Amino acid sequence: MSVVIPDEILQATKMSEDELRLEIAIMLYKQEKISSGKVRAWTGLTVIEFQHELAKRGLCINYDVEDFQSDVTTLQSMGLL
Repeated sequence: MSVVIPDEILQATKMSEDELRLEIAIMLYKQEKISSGKVRAWTGLTVIEFQHELAKRGLCINYDVEDFQSDVTTLQSMGLL
């Protein structure tokens, strides 16, 4: 499925198509609707570029206690903890 954004909307925002795509992607990420991987795939950003974009907006990476516990378990299984 594709969404078409009329040129007048794009012009009203005074943003490029890529800038608008990034804003929409970050909004969806902030609402936990899509993952950081999906944002990066859609926008073409690297991990570092994505992190910089979040920092510019005062946002943090979505990372909760469950993610942390999973990472600890993984590191333990690898003998790194």
